[in-house]
Amino acid sequence: MKLNMASLALLCASMSSRGGAGVAMAFTRTPTLRRAIVTSTSQRLHFSTDSTLRRRRERPNSDSLQQKASMIPGYLDGALKSTTEDQTDTTESAAATGTSTIADLKHLFPNSGKNVDELPPRMRFAPSPTGSLHVGGARTALYNWLVAKKGQLDFDRDSEGGFVIRVEDTDLARSTKESEDSVLADLTWLGLTWDEGPDMPLAKYGPYRQSERSPLYTKIAQTLIDENKAYPCFCTKEELEEMKAKMEAADIPPRYDGTWRDADPELVAKKIAAGDPYTVRFKVPPGARVVINDAVRGTVSWDAEATVGDFILLRSSGVPVYNFCVAVDDASMGITTVIRAEEHLTNTLRQGLILDSLGAPRPQYAHCSLILGEDKQKLSKRHGATSCNQFRLDGFLPDAMINYLALLGWNDGTENEIFARDELIDAFNIDRIVKSPSVFDMDKLKWVNSQHLKKMDVEEILDLVEEQLNFMDMIKKGGDEKKTRDFVFASTALAKQMLETTQDAATNAKTVLGYNMPATFGELADGSEAKEMVKMGNFYPIALKLVEMHEGGSFPMPDSNNFLAAFMDGSNKAIVEDTQVGGGDDGKSFTQEYKATMKSMSKELNVKGKCLFHPVRLAVTGEMSGQDVTKQLSLLSLAAADGSVVNAESAGIVPFEARMEMLKIFAESIPEEYRVSEKNKANNDQGKSKNDSSNSKDGAKKESEVAAATAAPAVADPLASYEGPPITALDIRVGRITKVWVHEEADKLYCEEIDVGEDEPRLIASGLRPYLSEEDLDGRMVLVLCNLKARKLAGFPSHGMVLCASNEDHTDVKLVSVPVDAKIGERVTVPGFVFEGEEGAPFAENKVGKKKVFEKIAPFLKTNEYGVPEFGGRPLLTSAGVCTTPINNGSVS
Repeated sequence: MKLNMASLALLCASMSSRGGAGVAMAFTRTPTLRRAIVTSTSQRLHFSTDSTLRRRRERPNSDSLQQKASMIPGYLDGALKSTTEDQTDTTESAAATGTSTIADLKHLFPNSGKNVDELPPRMRFAPSPTGSLHVGGARTALYNWLVAKKGQLDFDRDSEGGFVIRVEDTDLARSTKESEDSVLADLTWLGLTWDEGPDMPLAKYGPYRQSERSPLYTKIAQTLIDENKAYPCFCTKEELEEMKAKMEAADIPPRYDGTWRDADPELVAKKIAAGDPYTVRFKVPPGARVVINDAVRGTVSWDAEATVGDFILLRSSGVPVYNFCVAVDDASMGITTVIRAEEHLTNTLRQGLILDSLGAPRPQYAHCSLILGEDKQKLSKRHGATSCNQFRLDGFLPDAMINYLALLGWNDGTENEIFARDELIDAFNIDRIVKSPSVFDMDKLKWVNSQHLKKMDVEEILDLVEEQLNFMDMIKKGGDEKKTRDFVFASTALAKQMLETTQDAATNAKTVLGYNMPATFGELADGSEAKEMVKMGNFYPIALKLVEMHEGGSFPMPDSNNFLAAFMDGSNKAIVEDTQVGGGDDGKSFTQEYKATMKSMSKELNVKGKCLFHPVRLAVTGEMSGQDVTKQLSLLSLAAADGSVVNAESAGIVPFEARMEMLKIFAESIPEEYRVSEKNKANNDQGKSKNDSSNSKDGAKKESEVAAATAAPAVADPLASYEGPPITALDIRVGRITKVWVHEEADKLYCEEIDVGEDEPRLIASGLRPYLSEEDLDGRMVLVLCNLKARKLAGFPSHGMVLCASNEDHTDVKLVSVPVDAKIGERVTVPGFVFEGEEGAPFAENKVGKKKVFEKIAPFLKTNEYGVPEFGGRPLLTSAGVCTTPINNGSVS
């Protein structure tokens, strides 16, 4: 009976139920068949080369495969029925055709007689279905996939290059269908789609499970026996253990001693006829050496005879061993390159010997170093999440995962660390895989994930955030779709700026909906930021005022008809910057009413800045930090509204009404000494004192008058008469010029790329060419006004302004010097002004431009007698100290 590849695939599948005893049966030889392996000639397997079976780039639909297979006689419920008669018939047919030789097998190995270096890359990932896909395996799959995809771009579309998934399920005790499905699902999530695999049994080089390829292994083992390259071994387990013990006692590395290597053929035949169990061992040629040129490790060689001895190909049960299957499969599937972990390096010796004995060309090899945990030990479960599915559950993006996995042992030779998928395909090269081990850094993975999230719009990640909210059971099942989408949108927009994973949006939403205010002052942790702030005395009157306004109905709350207003700008797009809020500028929106309420409270309670906003935040949200309060209240109102789709119990919702009741009780527990601020205490004491100087003696009065007359005149505060916008309106940041060139058309302009701590450098045009050289600018740290609207200068898109100091007639212009330890992207501050929270947020770009904010502030930006740039006599500061200039008593612009 002659079998083509398609029939063989289904025949083998029928011999296995994909687990337990069913898999074992796929490899087990009956006594009749076992005798036939040695005493009779081998069966002939003919692999069809019919063009209708050639792989196409589009993955075939599984339904169409089932439909085609169902037309084959004997096909039933996904497999061919296999009977003892079928096996016997096959064996008898093989016996009638004559002894097979290596030459007879050449047609099974598509790369025979070819140089694999010149072939389109055929890469394979060969997982064992004994557990989940972990980081190391995912990286191996990724590297193979990248080479295959790049090859498909470089070679003809109809070439046979591609990415193959081959399931190595020879570990009968541990292999499960569930594990296989899990691994394939993880590869699909990562986007590592395959061109051939176990879901395509009728593809040209299938089947793709080793348990379904048993007849091929048996045939090749028999051929090796026929050519005296393998032989039956009848050593018992006890004999092998005794042999090992003797070698160890003699301080000899244990290996098989060749007892049955040159045994009497008549004795062998007699034992086979008696049904004695045996293994099939490979006959290592005398003096054999295996040498490979590993793409990662360079030249590696082994003395085969001294290292391994004659090793097993088939166990006594008929099950082929791992290395035999791998070598046969790589040869018969035309694999050109094998990228795998360094722990497989020693396997290359046995696989190379087998391939050489079959006359099949070896693939290229690249053995990647292990991935270590932060303790420099091999990465394992004890280091935290290592399975791909867990990373999915934890809110990581597949594109970010493959970006980070690629960096675990490879780089493109630049400082770039963020790659899109197509950029990875274009940049990846085996030659740049590094030899040293890589350390898995969870913080670095989160950073890479955050960079990918920043490049995505809110709408692009809504489904992923909704998945996370569902994982936490925060959304009711079967709820209104629009309300669900609104809650997901609000949760995403609120957290977008700080997201490291999509899970962060869900956990942040849960924090916002909860209220972490303790019942009493005494329950606040000693030394905590919250307790120290309450002790300053501003919290108590602010808390009472909030409760009063709530009970009187004057505290502003979000519009129930438009809970999303705070999250949307004027063009109805999502706002992700925490310093910006929606609702419009007409003064009637919730956000504008809230702002007006804060101003009113500030005036009434004689408190401002962080002394107002920090207590309000703690009182309203129960937290000392977080996103904009109006956005938080909007999300809370949306979640707590009638008919809400939010699962109140799982989400831990504490409605605003309940918060005010808890706040009232908490305020009553604050000790008396912490109910008035030191500032107000001082004001009260000053009000009670009286001036009795009018009753003083004439001599004292004259002395006072003389002292007043001779005293130095008081220095006027430069800002006493200032009525312009606050300096906080300007977003001045520390930047570094990374590139500078001359504008092609404007003789006074330089074009600059400046890193100001954003995802991409700013492009800025400056009129500094008459004053400074390119060398003066390149690499310099500078101050950049960042919230100017982008505009074109002589056709160049400029977004920002470099601040410089100049003398009175502007003939001398110098850059403002920044302390060397200042942080790129940090905001410059001025003493006496609050740069935090809502009050200190910079104006939007359009507001700065339309209201000419900088023009109003600029006259108060000066350099003092020491060259220090100041606003109204207050220096411009960074975290590393004061900025300076070489120009004294000049202006800054």
